[in-house]
Amino acid sequence: MHVNVQQRLIHDPWFRVGTTLGAIFLAVALLGPLLAPFSPWNMDFIPLSSPSSTHLLGVNDGGQDIFSELLYAIRNTMVFGLISAWAALVVGVLLGAFSGWFGGVVDLFLMRLADVFLATPAIMVLILVAALFRPSPHVLALILAGLMWPTIGKTIRAQTLTLKQSLHVAAARQMGGGSGYIIYRHLIPEMFPLYLIGFSAKARMAMFMEASLAFLGLLDPTRKSLGMMINYALQFYYMDIWWYWLFPPILCLSLLIMTVTFLAVSLEKVVDTRLKLNFPGRIS
Repeated sequence: MHVNVQQRLIHDPWFRVGTTLGAIFLAVALLGPLLAPFSPWNMDFIPLSSPSSTHLLGVNDGGQDIFSELLYAIRNTMVFGLISAWAALVVGVLLGAFSGWFGGVVDLFLMRLADVFLATPAIMVLILVAALFRPSPHVLALILAGLMWPTIGKTIRAQTLTLKQSLHVAAARQMGGGSGYIIYRHLIPEMFPLYLIGFSAKARMAMFMEASLAFLGLLDPTRKSLGMMINYALQFYYMDIWWYWLFPPILCLSLLIMTVTFLAVSLEKVVDTRLKLNFPGRIS
């Protein structure tokens, strides 16, 4: 049976909701500096002012416009998640493909290394590194990527073991194609749908990790983040500020995680052959 992946994605409600929310957040991330009415570091306003036509979400305790702060926070959280997910995807795909293709000692070493990283609590490592060395968010994103690649790597390895037995790969080997050529031209391109699923799942995890670190005060306090905004707003929980200072960053963080979750669910449902049997009405 031929499956039109593109057609199925277009008609999948999870994918449509995810892409709509993703487009909105992407526009906010790209146009944030232009949309922000004030600099998020401007402290010239009356602290704890209520929302008004000038300050749509009011002013925080430091005299900074909350709406402008929120736009920059969304951008920083998204950038962290995308960098970490992309790096984890690249490492996972390369190591998984090499492990599955070469097998033997290479496979044994890489998969035992993956098991070690899988058993390592990523959040504890990040807290320790952030507290002791205070690296930049980009460095923390790459460290997180180094801890997240094993699940992608194991998935790619399993698919590589299957593709090794395919006729076109056997033909390429008989025609003199080397390992590097076959991996680059045949194996990696054919597993593209799996990359989308892995990227979405890791982006979700990375955004939540970034917000958690910022909430704990382990990131640069001058860097705007959704977690940092939630942390600062909670200090004034006894005041009537929850709906314009505390609620917006919580809502945005939740929607960001939901966006990548919707995309991951829809992609897995459409692409994963194990799930296609559960949706016979969608197979053409």
